[in-house]
Amino acid sequence: MARGALICWRSLRSRGAGAAASGCAVATVGPPRYCRVVLEELRITGLGVIVDTTLPLAGGMNVITGETGAGKTMVVTGLGLLFGGRADAARVRADPGRAVVEGRLRLSGTVAASVTERVVDAGSEPDEDGSVLLARTVNAEGRSRAHVGGRAVPVAVLGELGEQVVAVHGQSDQLRLLRPAEQRAALDRFAGPEHDKLLAELRERYTQWRAVCDDLDDRRRHARERSQEADLLRLGLDEITRVDPQPGEDDTLRAEAQRLEHSEGLRTAADTAHAALAGPGDGAGDTPDATGLLALARRTLETQATLDPALGELAARLTEAATLVGDVAVELGGYLESLDADPARLQEIYERRAALRALTRKYAEDVDGVIAWAQHAQSRLAELDTSDELLEELDRERQRLAGEVADLAARVRVARQEAAGRFAAAVTVELTGLAMPHARVDVEVTPRTPGRGEPTLTVAGAECGIGPDGADEIELKLVAHPGAPALPLQKGASGGELSRVMLAIEVVFAGAGGPPTLVFDEVDAGVGGRAAVEIGRRLARLARAHQVLVVTHLPQVAAFADRHLVVAKDTGGAVTTSGVRVVEDTERARELARMLAGLPDSDLGIAHAEELLAVAEREKSG
Repeated sequence: MARGALICWRSLRSRGAGAAASGCAVATVGPPRYCRVVLEELRITGLGVIVDTTLPLAGGMNVITGETGAGKTMVVTGLGLLFGGRADAARVRADPGRAVVEGRLRLSGTVAASVTERVVDAGSEPDEDGSVLLARTVNAEGRSRAHVGGRAVPVAVLGELGEQVVAVHGQSDQLRLLRPAEQRAALDRFAGPEHDKLLAELRERYTQWRAVCDDLDDRRRHARERSQEADLLRLGLDEITRVDPQPGEDDTLRAEAQRLEHSEGLRTAADTAHAALAGPGDGAGDTPDATGLLALARRTLETQATLDPALGELAARLTEAATLVGDVAVELGGYLESLDADPARLQEIYERRAALRALTRKYAEDVDGVIAWAQHAQSRLAELDTSDELLEELDRERQRLAGEVADLAARVRVARQEAAGRFAAAVTVELTGLAMPHARVDVEVTPRTPGRGEPTLTVAGAECGIGPDGADEIELKLVAHPGAPALPLQKGASGGELSRVMLAIEVVFAGAGGPPTLVFDEVDAGVGGRAAVEIGRRLARLARAHQVLVVTHLPQVAAFADRHLVVAKDTGGAVTTSGVRVVEDTERARELARMLAGLPDSDLGIAHAEELLAVAEREKSG
């Protein structure tokens, strides 16, 4: 890890919840009061207009405010990087030429168990206080590195942790939820774990069905080509079967042929060596052999071993040498007996090797390759089978799987319809609290229209298109007031209404589970007045069970915060920079006054801000 990052690791470890960067307020964050996995601290260095700043975060509702262009978006961008998001080199400051985002997660409870397991799998472990430190570094060329607990890990590990810990909801997410496919995915997430199991079973069975359909169609459509290929494979297999090569046979025959071809020279060499070691076989000759000389040397040394033990040790070693020489002499004798010049056997080997070479010229470089080719050909023949019996069997399997897919798709539809009713009712309740008391959200689950280039099946008595996600179309519609038609969200809602509908949807999603830390990036755009207060109230309610981070321009929302952070930019130097500070008491009222009227020092604005804070405090404690 780079030196600057190491310094920050040490500072994060030593400061508890930590201090803001130079010039920013210092605040201590106690144990999380709300959720069991908390992002306690976030440090951002060299990202956009942020040079170096630290955000101490509370366990409840954290609000981030500031002037337009101050760098609030960089906070959300930093969170995205920390949890495996795409690295954008254009956002890295030229000085120091790299961006570093570091954060501390405090882990405890059920959700933390899976996070801890992934951290341990990555080769790290949480600290003794139950916290784990994460880091992401991006340089000016776009290359990035990731660390968990000080240990380098793939960036994907941060992404996996992020899926369990953080969900970011922004204006882009609102646009995403307007797409039918995203609405279907959203309803499926809301439906719960049992629905997930049913969907997984449907996808598995659908994949099997399509594989059988494709296999059957291919066999029928390319029957002639398959038959021709099969004939060629059978010819090759017949030729190989007649020769019947054995593994490694070519090497074995080559070695045997070489011995037979040079049998006389081999015999002479072995006989000479044998005579040198053990003497002539007939006992003739006066030249001493190695065995006799070693025995003589050993006996000579032994006669003087009592005078000097060193000679006794050398005599023992000569005994070992004599034993070894004797073993070699015996093996040479056996070799001589086995050596036989057999012209008939040599001819037989020549013919066998010729047969094997004929195979290696056609099918592979050596005999083992020929055997492998034959095994592959056997498997390929089974794939090329176009017999009537096999086609009938595949057709029966196709029909069986189609019936199972249709049955599962019908069950998925029933589950979606049940979830759609619950989802619509829950969102409608939230809209009432968001100053849309007469609005209603409907979730329509209808059969998918056939003829879109996808397979069709009869599901619940009606023919419809089907895919791995089922045979349904999902559409969220808004009834703006009694008597109004139900229209798709993008047609039936104004900008402010759409923001409130999307926030209501996110609140309902969060109530159904999901990650413990929720980030809302200006989802209140286009909203004001009473609706803005209701948005703040809803987010504060959400913060009772989750850690919530909200980037907002609305003072009505900011008033509900448990921790208020302000992003302030400094234009005094040659380059504009930004930092983050915690505001409390009087400073917080001044920030809300700025948000209300642009006049942080106005007595009337401060009085209004203090009244807003008092109302929010009563609402939260009620």
